[in-house]
Amino acid sequence: MTTKSTLPQRQLLPERGASQRTSPAQLAFREAMQAIDDLRAQLLRLRTSQAATRQAYWQQVGPVAAAAVAARRALYEPLETALLGGYLSRAEEAQVTELLVHNAHSLQTRFGEDETAILARYATPLPPPEAEDDLAPPAAPPAPPAHEQAAAAARARRLQQRQQAHAGQAQVAAADDQALLSNTKAAYRQLARLHHPDRAAQADAATQQAQTALMQRITAAYAAGDLAALLSLLANTDGPSPPSNEAEALLQRYTEALAQQKQQLTQQLATARRPDEQAPWSGTEKQQRTRLREIKRSLRAEMDYLAFLLEQLKEPASLKALLRELHTQGQTDL
Repeated sequence: MTTKSTLPQRQLLPERGASQRTSPAQLAFREAMQAIDDLRAQLLRLRTSQAATRQAYWQQVGPVAAAAVAARRALYEPLETALLGGYLSRAEEAQVTELLVHNAHSLQTRFGEDETAILARYATPLPPPEAEDDLAPPAAPPAPPAHEQAAAAARARRLQQRQQAHAGQAQVAAADDQALLSNTKAAYRQLARLHHPDRAAQADAATQQAQTALMQRITAAYAAGDLAALLSLLANTDGPSPPSNEAEALLQRYTEALAQQKQQLTQQLATARRPDEQAPWSGTEKQQRTRLREIKRSLRAEMDYLAFLLEQLKEPASLKALLRELHTQGQTDL
């Protein structure tokens, strides 16, 4: 049985910058879209500035830092080749993928390199934590006095009430996340039906290329869970139509869904603004010079280790042995 998509037709979404009469629902929708655009722009400026700061610092470190970056980038090819080799178990493939992601994060957070492509290819959301096995209960202590039992029972009731309240909040948040995901999937399907490259199979080469590029943007927005980008593409596909009751209700629904994405971006911006007291460029000038000498020594040792690893990664047998060793040590990074 197929379910009918509840996504509004593209004409029901207001075109951004349209000059026709604006209803309250359309205005709220545009304001939500604009708020997300503003947050995304702030986040991009902040991350660009922070990356420039990291790159400027590592330029002071000199050629040894550039060599360390090159050594880490050299690890990508053998790791990706191993994933395609067909000789790894499923657990080993997951381990190699994790190494790729950790290596990309190291290049990005330490050196300010742009590893977006690798992270988009291999990074996946973390699975929910596994429930811990029930442990055998300890021996029961002697029963406390009656008044202490009453006080403990009162505390237990208050704790249970707080836990129930937190569980209710978590349930609401999970429902919001599910609604956001559902809306994102629906928008993607609608856009894919409208702009799939197969629809331009008989068109000229320029039109086919444009259609393919647009579909790539749509797919990238869906992969990032970016509902605002998908709705923006949907709204700009065709011109607007006069407001209707159906359009008003749908716009209100999508405005509420966009509030969840706005909250996520706000949290990301707040996290990115926190000062990194462990950064090597923090502290006094004397502290920075001391750290600079230590970092150069550390990077030289790191490059020796990475050169050794590179040889290990080229052969299936040595790669498997390395993976076993890392697993035994509980290590997820190279």
